[in-house]
Amino acid sequence: MTTARVLSVNVGLVREVEWEGEIVSSAIWKSPVQGRVTLRGVNFAGDDQADRSVHGGRHKAVYAYAREDYDFWQEEHGIQTRPGLFGENLTVEGIDLSAALVGERWRVGSCVLEVAQPRLPCYKLGMRMRDPYFPRRFQAAMRMGAYFRIIDEGDIGANDVIEVIERPSHAVTLDTMVGALHDPAKARALGALEVLPRFWRHVADRDH
Repeated sequence: MTTARVLSVNVGLVREVEWEGEIVSSAIWKSPVQGRVTLRGVNFAGDDQADRSVHGGRHKAVYAYAREDYDFWQEEHGIQTRPGLFGENLTVEGIDLSAALVGERWRVGSCVLEVAQPRLPCYKLGMRMRDPYFPRRFQAAMRMGAYFRIIDEGDIGANDVIEVIERPSHAVTLDTMVGALHDPAKARALGALEVLPRFWRHVADRDH
């Protein structure tokens, strides 16, 4: 059994790129960095987001994507993957992100992170992949990765072990959250969560 661990820490700053005839600002281009990387506030050192209204912030401070999910894209779709390709801060292995419980806490390096929500891809993932239809393919594959809140600041480096140190009593996983977009029963289940970002609170509270 593979030990859950960090394969790489990836960061990137805002850049301007041309996409479909327009100049777009984005920090989705992220690359692995060597050594230990400080995590403070809502960012790793050397990392940024272009539009904090939809990216970053407390409920999207750290984004993780799994090597096993990258294997799917390479094996099933022929995409040559590498750490940071989808804009994640942490490329991890040995842990099923879709099955993570909302609110469970991980100790990684000297940090404690809390599972917050799945990624819902925007057009910038399509821009990164040079495929405007890729966000739809990404969501259809149900391999969304995980966003985290920062509970304890610190530093993280490649090969750090991931330890799940606390799990809530409910059964709402990130996969449940994605399913709630179209399944009223799963949407109602979100109502039991104490901390829920505004978009997902709207999903939980809408008329079913």
